[in-house]
Amino acid sequence: MERPYGCTSCNKRFFLESDLQKHAARHTREKPYTCPLCGKSFVCQSQLDIHHNVHTGERPFSCSCQLRIHERVHTGERPYQCTQCGKSFGQFCSLKRHQMVHTGERPFPCLHCGKQFSTSTNLKVHQSVHTGEKRFHCSKCGRNFSFLTALELHQRVHTGERPYTCPHCGKGFSSPANLESHLRTHTGERPYGCSICGKKFSQFWNLKIHRNIHTGERPYQCSLCPERFSDPKAGNLKKHQRVHTGEKPFSCDQCGKRFAWICNLRTHQQSATGCGPQARGALGLG
Repeated sequence: MERPYGCTSCNKRFFLESDLQKHAARHTREKPYTCPLCGKSFVCQSQLDIHHNVHTGERPFSCSCQLRIHERVHTGERPYQCTQCGKSFGQFCSLKRHQMVHTGERPFPCLHCGKQFSTSTNLKVHQSVHTGEKRFHCSKCGRNFSFLTALELHQRVHTGERPYTCPHCGKGFSSPANLESHLRTHTGERPYGCSICGKKFSQFWNLKIHRNIHTGERPYQCSLCPERFSDPKAGNLKKHQRVHTGEKPFSCDQCGKRFAWICNLRTHQQSATGCGPQARGALGLG
C-alpha cells in the first residue's frame, strides 16, 4: 500500500497527513501544543494530555492492563497488525483508525464544505482553509502558512535547496509538483485542453491565459496607463510597456539602428530609405 505523505527532511513516508505533521515537528522542533497552566509545549496532543496529569494528580493507568498498553510507548511493542498492508500498532484503537485508509471510511465531516476525513486531526488541519488561520511562521521573511508542509516547501526559497532532480537534464527543483511540471518539457505531454477550441497546453497557467482569448477578458493592466491585456508575460502587455520604457531590443545589423518592435526592424530592412536592397542599389552598393 502506497504511503502518499513524504517527509521532506528525511524521506520517511506516512499513510496520514496528520502523522507526517507530527513527525515533521521533530525536525523543526516545533511544539504547537501548549499547556495553559505552566506554558510547557509538546509535539502532539497526546503528549500534552499525559502532561496534564502532573497538575491534576490524576493517575490514568488505574489497572495493570492500561499500564501495559502505556509501556508499549517505551518498549516499541506493536502487537496489532493490519491485515491489508502489514503495518503494526501499539494500541487496538490506532489499528482501527489506520484501517480507514483501506476501507475509505471518513467519519469526520467539515461543517463548512462537507468534505469528510478519517481523523479529527486531519479535519482540524483542513479547517484552516476556511478560517484562514496560518499558524506556521517563516522566521526568515515573516510569511505565514496554514500547513507545516507548505512552510517547509517555502523555506527552500531561502535555503536554495532543490532536492528533486530531473533525470533528463539534471535541473533541480524545490518540490515534486515543480519537477512534474518541468518533465513535460521533455515528454511533450499536454494534459490541459481548452474546452472551446481543443488547443492543449503543458501547464494549467498557460491554459488559463489562453481562455482570455475566448472570453475577451483582459485582467492585466499596464502599471503606467489604463490599457489592459489578456496575457501578463510574453503577450501584448510586455510589448506595450516599451512605449513607456523606451526599450528597443531589435537592432539593424547593417547600420545599428534600434527598434522597439521587430516589425519595424523588418520594414526598415526592406525600405528604400533604410538598409534594404532598394537603398543599397540607390547608393551603388547593390
